[in-house]
Amino acid sequence: MRIKLVHLILRGTNKIGISFRTTNAIQLHIKNFPEIHWSKTHKLFYIDYSVQNLDALFKYLREKNCYVDYSVFRKGKLSEVPKKTINSRDKKKLENDNKIIRDYENYLTGLRLSESTVRTYSYLLRDFIVFTDKEQIGLITNDDVRKYVEHATMNKKYSISTHRQFISAVKHFALLYPKGQLTEQKLIRPSKNRRLPTVLSKEEVIDIIRCTKNLKHRAILALIYSCGLRIGELLNLELRDIDIDRDQLIVRNGKGRKDRYIVMAKSFLPLLHNYMATYDPQKYFAEGAPMVKYSAESIRAFLRRSCKAAEISKHVTPHTLRHSYATHLLENGTDIRYIQELLGHSKPETTMIYTHVSKRDLLKIESPLDITLKGMIKNDKHNKNVLLSRNI
Repeated sequence: MRIKLVHLILRGTNKIGISFRTTNAIQLHIKNFPEIHWSKTHKLFYIDYSVQNLDALFKYLREKNCYVDYSVFRKGKLSEVPKKTINSRDKKKLENDNKIIRDYENYLTGLRLSESTVRTYSYLLRDFIVFTDKEQIGLITNDDVRKYVEHATMNKKYSISTHRQFISAVKHFALLYPKGQLTEQKLIRPSKNRRLPTVLSKEEVIDIIRCTKNLKHRAILALIYSCGLRIGELLNLELRDIDIDRDQLIVRNGKGRKDRYIVMAKSFLPLLHNYMATYDPQKYFAEGAPMVKYSAESIRAFLRRSCKAAEISKHVTPHTLRHSYATHLLENGTDIRYIQELLGHSKPETTMIYTHVSKRDLLKIESPLDITLKGMIKNDKHNKNVLLSRNI
């Protein structure tokens, strides 16, 4: 994905415009950036221009493996733009806010949270601090949290998942500054959505793989499904973690910092050998360039194309393949405890959701319509073909 940062002047102030080809994932990612705005005139998202904002935005977009063209903002390219003045109060507050965020990041890192979690919580907290505009961090209250949630829900369209992440971020912040006015115990997360996952049939999975013409793309989708991998686990999978002799691979430092072994499908091995001989990856199983991890957005993009080619109308993501893997294991009679181990779930309750979408027991239930027709056929001595339609 290529994103170009452009220079805008709105109401006499400098702005950084964000130009990109619309995709739902990237658009949602950009919307969650602190203090982002939409220009109806220019049809662009934009933020205030500053060196700090430019650097933060660049790093934020790179999280999605985007190529970011910021050439217009390089030294000497923006000479016509007047330097934004900032009074001593705002400068002092900005420096103080940056220090608080750095301390917060160090605190989360010390708790051994993942890099992704640290980044997400830090962005959410920075946006919250800017929104409150309090001179002293100790003046922030639970009521400020409520007001921010209302603002973010209405204007930023925060999902329940993002809402829960924000509350978790503020809870950590309250623990870091116990002398403040935030009461950690009164910060309540909304309940999780209890939606059942989308699951493909076994035939639909095979259709998607067959309709994926590119060899690398086909190998990636086949491995995600055959081993039930998270997309991050696929992207981080190194060649040294694949044991072809034992037909297995090891997922290192998965979610919850857990390692686990997974048996590879024997039917996948010929495809694996063909892919390795053709593309010759150097370090990672899936590489966008030599020694460089593949892009998650690229996988989502070619999966959408394959679903379209297979004429599948369901909303399918890489995680749908993982859901399908778990459900199909359950339908094939695999014990739920083994499925939990294969998926790398910490709690059995997480795995139990697949008991709600499995058809193993439902397939044994006979429709009353079939029972009625069978009874009519049995009792009708003259006509053995009792049909619903005369044309069939």
